[in-house]
Formats: sequence, C-alpha cells, structure tokens
Amino acid sequence: MFLDGRLQSTGHELTVTDPWLGSTVGTLPADGPEQVEAALTVLAAAGPTPPATDRREVLAHAADLITRRAEEFAALITAEAGICRTESAREVERAVGNLRVAAVEAERIRGESIPVPGADRLAVTVPEPIGVVAAITPFNRPLNQVVVKVAPAVAAGCPVAVKPSERTPLTAIRFAEVLIEAGLPPDRLAVLVGRPGEVGPALVGHPEVAMVTLTGSVATGRTVAAMAAGRKLLLELGGNDPLFVLPDTDLTAAARLAADGACATAGQSCRGVKRVIVWESVADAFVPLLTAAVAAKRAGDPHAADTDVGPLITEDAARLVAERVAAAEKDGAVVTIGGTHTGPLMAPTVLDRVRPHSDLVAEETFGPVAPVLRVADTDEAVRLSNSTPYGLQAGVLTNDSAAFWELASRLRVGAVNLGAGPHYDSPHIPFGGVKASGVGREGIRYAIAEMTSIKTVTLPYR
Repeated sequence: MFLDGRLQSTGHELTVTDPWLGSTVGTLPADGPEQVEAALTVLAAAGPTPPATDRREVLAHAADLITRRAEEFAALITAEAGICRTESAREVERAVGNLRVAAVEAERIRGESIPVPGADRLAVTVPEPIGVVAAITPFNRPLNQVVVKVAPAVAAGCPVAVKPSERTPLTAIRFAEVLIEAGLPPDRLAVLVGRPGEVGPALVGHPEVAMVTLTGSVATGRTVAAMAAGRKLLLELGGNDPLFVLPDTDLTAAARLAADGACATAGQSCRGVKRVIVWESVADAFVPLLTAAVAAKRAGDPHAADTDVGPLITEDAARLVAERVAAAEKDGAVVTIGGTHTGPLMAPTVLDRVRPHSDLVAEETFGPVAPVLRVADTDEAVRLSNSTPYGLQAGVLTNDSAAFWELASRLRVGAVNLGAGPHYDSPHIPFGGVKASGVGREGIRYAIAEMTSIKTVTLPYR
C-alpha cells in the first residue's frame, strides 16, 4: 500500500499488464483488509486540517509537477490502460486543469450569515471537512478519475483513501507521489490496491470513513451503497448517452462529432456517445457520412502516435461488445462498418436501424460503436432517450432554439449540451446523472461542497 508517503510491502504482489502488448508494466504490493485497517487508522488520526492557503499551494504545485512530467504520465496511462497516446496526453491536460481549478476553489469555501426571523439572533454556517473520504476509481481514466476525486478532497481538507482499479493502479501511485512531493502531509493520503472483493468492502464499510465517492457500474454502485449505509455517497454509475441529430444541423459536422464521441477512449467512457438518435428525414444522408468518419479512425497500437482507437481493457470486454453488435444485427440492424474484434481490439463500428430494445443500446456498451436509431419526431426521440435506466448526459445538434429547449426540458439527464456531444466536460460545471446514473455531483466546486458538512452557529446580536 501507499501510506505515509511511500509504498509499503505487504507480502503479496499484483502485476499490471499492458492490454496491447501483453507485457508486464509493473508490479506493486497487493493489499487486503489488514492494509485497509492500517491505512484508515493513520488517516483518521491525521494532524490538523491544513489552512486553505496551504491546500491551494499543494494543488497548484502538483499541477506544475505533472505538467513537467506530462510525457511520463501519458506513457504510463497508455501502457497500463491501452489508451492512445494522443488521448493520454489530453487526459494529463484535463487532470492538470482540474488541479488548478481545485487550487483556486480551496480558498473559496464559504458559509453564510442568516438573520433569524423573530429572534434577536444571527446564524452563521461554517463548512467543515466531512472526514475521511474513500475514493474508488475505474480503469478508463487512470489519472483524471483519481484527480477529480482526490483534488476536491484535498481542497476541502479531507484525508482520502483511494482504491484505483487493480488493472490500472500505477498512475494513481505516481499521482500520490506527486501530491506528497507537492507538500501534502503524508498522513492525509493512502492508496490501496487489491482485489475489489477484498479491499472494497473493508474500505467502504469501515467506521472511520465518512464519505464514499465511486465511479463504476450500476451493480457495483448498488453493492457499495449497501455496504456504506450511513455514510455520505457520491456515485457516478455510468450512462447510455444520446446524441440527437435534428434535420436542420450540419450533417457532416454532426457525423464527425458522433464518430469522435463514440470512439474516444475506444468507447470506454461513461459520457461517450452511446446512441445516435437521428431524425428519419435526414438519416439516409447522415449514415454514410458517419460511416466515413468512423472509417477514418485508425485502430491498433495505442503506443503509436497516429493511432486513434486502441484496445479495450481486456479481450473479454471486446468479445462482449462484438456479441452485442452481432445480436443487434440479427435483430434487424445494419452494420455499415466494423463489427468484429481481434483480441482486445474492437473495430470501430457503425450500425443503422438499431432496435431500441437491443442490449447494444438498452445497456451501457463500452466499445467504439456508433449505433444509429431513427425517429420520426421529438416525441419519439424523447421517449426513446428516456427509455433506459440511465440518465447521465445528452448532446443536441440543431440551430432551432425552440426545438433545443423543448428537448432539454423533457430529457431525464443530468446535463444537456447544445452544439456539443454528451462527452462535453469542464472542471467548472457540475457532472452527474439521474436515475441509475448516480447520486450527487462531481465537478470541482460541486464535489468540494459534497465533501463538506455544514456546522451552524447561532449567537445573539448583542
């Protein structure tokens, strides 16, 4: 485990493997319940909360350090997650941006004063760190998913225990080392790596944990929520995000945006384009443009500079996506390009006339697939979009403001983006969903608010 500012031996090892090459990227100690107990004992006994100015300086310094080591971080992300180098470089930039915003927000945590009606008293609210935060992160963003949980915790003044995916833990360890180098007190951060069934339950159910923040599947989120009963939860549990292509939009630009949103991170993104909902009147013109845009994506070795789509995290993951594509095709969909996999590499794929009940679009599919669903009008589009258990984000492509606002008001999602895909993000805005997509909001300022508790102090005016 990473505790007290360094990796500590546990007597067991975990090996991290490159999804593309199959070679060993690194080994590190594997943790279990004993290490969870030791880490949380240290975090619970951490020294006084550092002043806001110190927390700001740690986060800003960490951003500077990662900027200087951007190539190193990008190479490590590609090696352990199989993410293309161009995308890994963008992930490093996003992580740096989140750290810089967190540094600013660390000094903006404010309460309020409330004159109490009918009484000669004043109430003052004081935001305080909620306590030890347990952060559980997935494989698909080995750096930024850790940053968007740890940076707000540091800004809020909370000690934090991170459990990264056992498939991609090396980047999280490297980031933890950067935070310590940047001046974070060593007793305020731990990284625990091991089998989810061993480390996860011991972590989220521990009495010293005040809050659990998780990005993962719906099934994992529900299990964690039950184990963490009585603790505050911030859960981001995936999406089945639609991109709406209305008749008046620029179809060529829409096709490029849909292809980018479906294929980024090889489709392994909760906010990626999972369904392309196209008005029937323009679908015949749109589908060839989308097919051409996806065909232009270069799939293969993620270490190569000109690759656009790398492998999925495992061969089993690619096989599942290919099986869902085949099932959708059997049910009447038309594959216009792709549809097959070689090992962990799933070919970028487009399907037209996908049935709404197909698992490919009814469930969250993690792969570089752009399924087209045709609709007659806004009513059908809304009904189709809202028909799944998910409600994360949506993108709308139209020049008709009235049509956009009608869609935005009727969609059951956490965010609607005009002129952008569901994959649009910024560290300055809230991020999270409704229904099965989660509980609470990320986004730096909003996550800081989730990680504070409000103490109310009342006093007489005189």
